[in-house]
Amino acid sequence: MQKSILLLIIISFLSCKSQTKQEMPKPEKHKFTNALIKETSPYLLQHAHNPVNWHAWNEETLALAKKENKLMLISIGYAACHWCHVMEHESFEDEEVAKIMNENYICIKVDREERPDVDQIYMNAVQLMTGRGGWPLNCIAMPDGRPVWGGTYFPKNNWMNALQQLAKINKEEPQKLEEQATKLHEGVVNSGLVFFNTDKPNFTKEDLKAMVTNWQQYMDFKMGGRQGSPKFPMPNNTQFLLRYAYQANDIKIKNYVNTTLIKMAFGGIYDQVGGGFARYSTDSKWHIPHFEKMLYDNGQLVSLYAQAYTATKNELYKETVYETTQFVERELMNDVGAFYSSLDADSDNEQGKLEEGAFYVWTKTELKNVLQGDFNLFAEYYNINDYGEWEEGKFNLIRTKSVTDFCNEYNITEEKLLPKIKKWKNLLLEARAQKPRPRLDDKTLTSWNALMLKGYVDAYIAFDDQHFLDIALKNAHFIANVQLKGDGSLYRNYKDGKSSITAYLEDYATVADAFIELYQATLDEKWLKLAKQLTNYSLDHFFDDKSRMFFFTSDLETGLITRKMDVDDNVIPSSNSITANNLFKLAHYYSNGTYLATAQTMLNNVKNKASQYGSGYSNWYLLYSNFVGDFYEVAVVGQEAKNQLKAINKQFIPNKLIAGSLTESDLPLLQNRFFKEETKIFICVDGACQMPTSDVDKAIKMMKVAF
Repeated sequence: MQKSILLLIIISFLSCKSQTKQEMPKPEKHKFTNALIKETSPYLLQHAHNPVNWHAWNEETLALAKKENKLMLISIGYAACHWCHVMEHESFEDEEVAKIMNENYICIKVDREERPDVDQIYMNAVQLMTGRGGWPLNCIAMPDGRPVWGGTYFPKNNWMNALQQLAKINKEEPQKLEEQATKLHEGVVNSGLVFFNTDKPNFTKEDLKAMVTNWQQYMDFKMGGRQGSPKFPMPNNTQFLLRYAYQANDIKIKNYVNTTLIKMAFGGIYDQVGGGFARYSTDSKWHIPHFEKMLYDNGQLVSLYAQAYTATKNELYKETVYETTQFVERELMNDVGAFYSSLDADSDNEQGKLEEGAFYVWTKTELKNVLQGDFNLFAEYYNINDYGEWEEGKFNLIRTKSVTDFCNEYNITEEKLLPKIKKWKNLLLEARAQKPRPRLDDKTLTSWNALMLKGYVDAYIAFDDQHFLDIALKNAHFIANVQLKGDGSLYRNYKDGKSSITAYLEDYATVADAFIELYQATLDEKWLKLAKQLTNYSLDHFFDDKSRMFFFTSDLETGLITRKMDVDDNVIPSSNSITANNLFKLAHYYSNGTYLATAQTMLNNVKNKASQYGSGYSNWYLLYSNFVGDFYEVAVVGQEAKNQLKAINKQFIPNKLIAGSLTESDLPLLQNRFFKEETKIFICVDGACQMPTSDVDKAIKMMKVAF
């Protein structure tokens, strides 16, 4: 179990001016153009001029494979994937390779970020066949979609040989492929099944403590994160441990959480010049990342650092939130408030060749030219030395000391150093802007936008900065007005004014979660009602009555060989765990016993598995924590509700939810609690309330954080 979830974590990487008619450049001519030219995904468009006769995954392509009775070659990747680019250059741009592919297969290119449902099935198949996975993911399937063979990256000759052998077997001994397809299909259908747990739910703080104790053997208490390398941020892991440390009053875990947060913010995985986090670090000290920047990482990390600031008041965490959101707004946000998906790891170096990290790393000569007389102090602060060197005289900036410790060691005041640091960052940002930029994946994904939306809401709650709320509301309105259909369903994607792919449980879960958080920040019941509406749609179209869990795809979807369930929490928490948390909260808001029973049953279904490996179920354990000790319903009603709410939010109280209104409300938690002359705060547990108060300090004292 330990190894399989670690595997899932590790593989989870990844001014123009107007011109006259005479000045307009001539259209670029391409020798080849395939069906992907009709798509909007940047990853698919990257392959639109390959000699391979690529198709997108759609009903027409699937029908074509059946009509021609040809094997399907399904190749899956994403725009920021380094090895996807390598295999494209070596094989998919090669006419000799393309000839073999075109003659023997219906070739299908899939953007795993747009179509996680397809990726889920064929990744599962490849892992069953090879024991490992990753991207690019390449799988050969029967005309009906059942997989028979696959792997990840293949060098050109290996790829050609494999394709020729499979084509020969298909022609001469097709029964062998049929036998393999039958066995593998059965394995894919049966793997990862969740069964209804008939045992009575029993959630205790003793079991919770035992799980965390077992987890500690994998923790790196010196550098933070998981022991060894590579190191992934895993924000939900740290979010749960932050909560656990305070509720269990566990000083060791509290120190571990802060070590993780500080080392990541000091590390090269964090862009010390422009803000924002890369996907993961290849080493154990958070220094050298795989340089792509993903929206989903940064959205969740903004939430994490904002919550950690509320708990600790550490100014580094605040700085990290502000710089990361500045990066997002500068490089990953469009005019309608939608967020783009990612920035590539690769960009052109000085020789005009694609090189990983070229945009982000520096030579001493470059730094001296930009920083002039400040270089020596800068070099000490950002370790332009053996510790900070990457390779071949290139440096990726990394810190090892807090501002206070650095000032003490180098006999400089913070008042003098802090303006220098700001100046250094601005100078380097300007210098870096002259370099060739990494490619931008400018598609919008609903679930990833919801994660970033929640990040902005959490930043607003932590810092009471209206700017964060303005950005959050702009994105929320984009989702509600553009991605939400009239029938209550969602779109998965958006680009260039077009949304086309039907959403998955992940989209419904993350949007509902973000809207619940937005309601708690604004007290605008519109967002809570939308969260309830999306959750009800999930119950209608994704829920499995047999297991009492949710499928990843709806019952309206066609074309897949099976429906899978997303249960293990990974870099993004599982769609089932997010949905279960949503049901728990909505149960309290709407006094809905069915919601609560469903959340409890779902948690009970994964309890035994989760106890063995906490870091693969950390979002489930956030829900588990809600059933251990008191969980507070905080109702704030009256004209001063928003101001009192802001005062409450200054305290780290993770075992609560907020309901509030400036006027009368029909929401069950708020009914008959409005007093025209006075704002009242009600602190309740399971509907049983203490005497209301108008004093925020008294209200806070009524809530115990500890289990």
